Amino acid sequence: MQGSGGKKIGAAPRRTMASAGRQDSDGCKQSLGRGTSLNPPNRFEKVSAEAVQEDLGEYFKDPEPERNILTKFIIDHSRTILAKNDSPDVGFAYSLNPYRGCEHGCVYCYARPTHEYLGFSSGLDFETKIMVKPDADILLARHFNRPSWQPQVVMLSGDTDCYQPIERKLGITRRCLEVFLRFRNPVSVVTKNALIQRDVDVLKELAALNLVAVAISITSLDAKLIRHMEPRSASPEKRLETIEVLARAGIPVAVNACPIIPALNDEEIPSLLREAANRGARFAGYTIVRLPHAVKDLFLEWLRRELPDRASAIVSRIRSVRNGEFTCSDFGVRMNGEGRVAESIEQLFQAACRSSRLNQSKVVLSSKEFLSPRCAQTELF
Repeated sequence: MQGSGGKKIGAAPRRTMASAGRQDSDGCKQSLGRGTSLNPPNRFEKVSAEAVQEDLGEYFKDPEPERNILTKFIIDHSRTILAKNDSPDVGFAYSLNPYRGCEHGCVYCYARPTHEYLGFSSGLDFETKIMVKPDADILLARHFNRPSWQPQVVMLSGDTDCYQPIERKLGITRRCLEVFLRFRNPVSVVTKNALIQRDVDVLKELAALNLVAVAISITSLDAKLIRHMEPRSASPEKRLETIEVLARAGIPVAVNACPIIPALNDEEIPSLLREAANRGARFAGYTIVRLPHAVKDLFLEWLRRELPDRASAIVSRIRSVRNGEFTCSDFGVRMNGEGRVAESIEQLFQAACRSSRLNQSKVVLSSKEFLSPRCAQTELF
């Protein structure tokens, strides 16, 4: 299969270790730090991927040798870096994703099916075969150098987390932030990883020019639930700490209560927003879970495995906000659902925002500071 850069990309052969699972202290069987234990067939069966492994040297050394499936990192030779968005629901026209696939392993992730377009699966492949874009910063600068570019907010990232674990070694996201600063182009960052604290220095400079806003996603304050549902993401406490660090640095920060899973974490909305506000968050948002394509089967298998006593109630509530289904692609309702349960969640969220004094103003980032290509080149010297 060919990537957008014309070079072949694809999956490396699967490597496994002997152990297939372990018993947690609460008796739950885990898949050794992976969000799902399934690797379903690709929906696009006629698409095949050539087994290609680009050597990233030290990046292949696994930090947790006991886990049974090692992560593979494959070079993405894309020739462009900004993705155009035509959805009126998301509030941005362009997004930048330094990585495809995500090692965080959030079992509900709506981006999982995008991996199938690469010849991989939505399941374990999404978590263990990560496409990396080492030239993302170069491609971004090249895009900003175009005379046709109209300065505007770019979302970093729109699909997979730009601060997933491999970013600690590759630093692609940091280099992209430096390009945003060099050109004075506004950027909005969303992550659930505390690694963003590493880049406070660059973010602080962007904030001084009104060029950045950050959203930290927190699904639950229950550390045990997060460990099972989002196995390689930061703990709730580390995310709250990150909000505090960013806020103290003068960086506008929001909390994303995402996703709300009815009958699982919706009751946490008031406490979650309150804790985030106490740490310095000024804004808040939420979405209700949607389970497109293979994500439905992955999530249902996870529910039966991890929360068998609550699975039936959770499934029923999810269906109630999706008109009897598990997902909806209709603009206007796909993010927050519809029906009585969805309305109750909206009311609870708005009441919690008022109580915690969130969303009392709006962040409007500036595009007036943008440096023309000629000015940006001059600054390099």
